[in-house]
This record gives sequence, C-alpha cells and structure tokens, in this order.
Amino acid sequence: MSSTKSTFTPYGWLVCNWVLIVSFQYGYHISALNQIQAILTCRAGPPHPSHRLPTCIPMSDATFSLVTSVFTVGGFLGSSTAGAVMERLGRKPALQISAVFVAVGSGLMGIAPSTFLLLLGRFLTGCGAGIGLCVGPVFLAEIAPSNIRGSVGVLTQLAIVLGIMITQVLGLRMATPTLWRLVLLFSSAASVVQICLGRFIVETPVWLKQYGKSEDSLVARRFLFQEPDSSDSVEDPLLDEIPQGSQRELDDRRGPTTAFISDLLKNAEFHRPLVVVSSVMIAQQISGINAILYYSNDIFSRVLSDAGPYVSLGITLVNILMTFPPIFLIDRVGRKPLFLASVAGAFISLVLTGYSLNMGMTIVSSASILIFVMSFAIGLGPVPFIILSEVAPSRAVSALSSVALSMNWISNFIVGFAFLPLRNKLSGGDPTKEGRVFFVFAGLLFLFSSIFSRSYRART
Repeated sequence: MSSTKSTFTPYGWLVCNWVLIVSFQYGYHISALNQIQAILTCRAGPPHPSHRLPTCIPMSDATFSLVTSVFTVGGFLGSSTAGAVMERLGRKPALQISAVFVAVGSGLMGIAPSTFLLLLGRFLTGCGAGIGLCVGPVFLAEIAPSNIRGSVGVLTQLAIVLGIMITQVLGLRMATPTLWRLVLLFSSAASVVQICLGRFIVETPVWLKQYGKSEDSLVARRFLFQEPDSSDSVEDPLLDEIPQGSQRELDDRRGPTTAFISDLLKNAEFHRPLVVVSSVMIAQQISGINAILYYSNDIFSRVLSDAGPYVSLGITLVNILMTFPPIFLIDRVGRKPLFLASVAGAFISLVLTGYSLNMGMTIVSSASILIFVMSFAIGLGPVPFIILSEVAPSRAVSALSSVALSMNWISNFIVGFAFLPLRNKLSGGDPTKEGRVFFVFAGLLFLFSSIFSRSYRART
C-alpha cells in the first residue's frame, strides 16, 4: 500500500472546525453557571423589580445543584438516541439537530424569568450536547486521514476546554445583574451560526459509502483530502494501513450491516469493546474533573476567599495548555500508555488535594488541583473520545458511542449532583475534613481505570 501521507484541504479543516462547535458547546455549558452562580441565585443581592426580566432567580444550593445537573440528564437522553439518529439520518443531520437543541435551550436560559424555564432550557441544551458529543468524535474519525486521526481526535478535548475557558472569561466580565444573561445567549448565537453553515458541509465519506452512495463518497473525499486522485486504485486516506486478510480488515469490510445497542449485549464479539468504552468514559468523569469545573469557586472560596474566580480561570488556562501535548504524542506514544500516565498523575494529585484541603494548606491545595488538571488533560480528557471508533468494527461504532457517552453522562450527573451533599456528609460540617471527598474520587478512578487497562486491546 502506498506510503503517501494524506492531509485535509482548507475545506476539510473548515469541516473539522464546524464539527468541533458541538464539543465547544459541551465545554461551554459545563462551566456556564460557575462564574455567574452568585449573581444568578441572588446571593449577591435581591432581584430588581423594575427590570422586565428579573436580574436574578432565587435558588437554594439544592435547587442550583438540580439546575446544574439536569444538563447531564438531557445529555444522557441525547447520547442514548444519538446512535440511531446518526445511522438513519447521517452524521451531518445529527449534528444539525444537536445545534438546534443547543440554540433553543441556551436561548430559553438567556430569557428565563423563573427556575422552571431555566431548568427546561438547560435540559434541552444537555440533549443537544449529548447528541453532539456522541456524533462529533465519530464524524472526525470518519473524515480524518489515518496518519493524523489521533491528533485530529484530540481536537475534541481542545474544543471542550476552549469552551470552558470562554465561558469563564465571559463570566468574569458579565457576572452582573444586567449582563449575566448574555453569557447564555452567546451560546445560542454560536449554534445558530453552526446551523446556517451546515448547508455547506459534506456528509462523511464513510457513512455515504456504507449506505451505497459511492459516487457521493468520492465527491466528499475530493473536497476533504489533498489527494492527486480519489479513485479506488489510490490509497484511501480513511483506511488504516493493515495487512490484507487481517481480522480487522475482515471485520470492517463485511458490508453495511449495522449493529444496534441490543447487539452489543447479544454478540460476544462486542463484549470487550463495550467494557473498554464504558470503563474509560466512567473513569473520565468519576475522576471528579467536572466537580472541580462546576464548583471550583465554591471549593476555593473557603481557602482563597475572593481569589476563587481567578483560580478557576487559571485552572481552565492550564487545562487548555496541557491539551496541546497529546496532539503530538497520541500517535507516537499510543493511547493506553498516555492514558495510564494521566491516571497516575491524577490519582496522586487527588490524594494530595484531599490531604492539603483538610490541613488548610492553601498553596499545596491550589498546586495539587492544577497538577490534577494537567494530568487529566494529557490522557483522561482526550483518549476516551479517540478510542470510541478504534476498538470495534465500524458497523458497531454508532451503538458503542451511544452506550459509552450515556455512561459518561450518567457518571457526570452523579458527580455533579452528589458532590456538594457528599462533601458536606463526609466532612460533617468540619472545614478540616472537606478534602475527604477527593479520596473517594481517587479510589473510584483507580477502580475503573484498572478495568479499562485489563480490557483494552488495540485492534490489529
């Protein structure tokens, strides 16, 4: 097979960035309420009745936790249906549907006069993010040339952390009674732009070919790749270089038969991939990363006082910077070694965070949180999204993605909803025991990463 290395055309990079908007939106809404929490919940002052829309919405900690975590309920429902949607309609229509949900949901949150409409908007936004986060990595894997597929896959995590950073920056500037709604309306506007650009985006060549649209697939490849000839006689940039007659080749070329979620349980061929993708997604969330992103202001307000919002922004900046190394390492070092190195750093830093918070060691607790975020960014963040399309035959990718992202959202919900009550329960109201919750995260991370390590095998 030819050793020619393929790459995207300028249009191919445009399509790649269009797809990444959905990952950006997921990251954006992970942290959208963090910086504006005090203003939104009326902790900074009562609402001003003279305004057409209330300047804040009174909420208890429990109600705010519900508003925060209902995003993950919507995300679970979106991800659990995304597999069927992207198989029947295509990858591109599925992402368009995702953008519609986010546009409507964010818009409702931006104009919400009450908790109910805020809940509904965040739920719809979660539905859109769930569909997008499931379809986006598959779309990227199906358009990326094999020699840069890992690096392109890391861009999903980069888009997520960029979304988190943008919402943190906007929150710092707009956390006022009259401007906080613009943080939410910005997201709605971004999805409207994505919807409008969608008419110029091609479907993935893999999906087109799988459903018998070979001519359309060839046209899409000509738009996406810098190849001298897109005919079948030339190396297909979407195919890995694998020996003829290998099991992977036989699996991936059986035909358009699609595996559904029920098939994953019935067919022994899919059992190991199912364990791999489920355990790696649960490990990503059960590490506690989103608890830190959701509640970093609350966590650090007890040790850093008014500096909490700026530390939150610092965490986000570190997250972004440490997402770049995997872009260059993922295809050189390998998925599993990078993931396990990330887990080791995250485990040690979680234990150190818990100890230092209990001891009131301000500098150590801040540094250990930053080390945790750095460790997460190099492996726990990007690797789960990359291996979704690599551990099973292509006909099972959509079903596996739905299950894996559903596990991700369920874990996300549990962590987001239970963090504050669990912290309070374990500490018993004693500030010197509030770090205990991080020991729980460390133990669970070790458990699920061990399951992944024992089950994961690169397909050859």
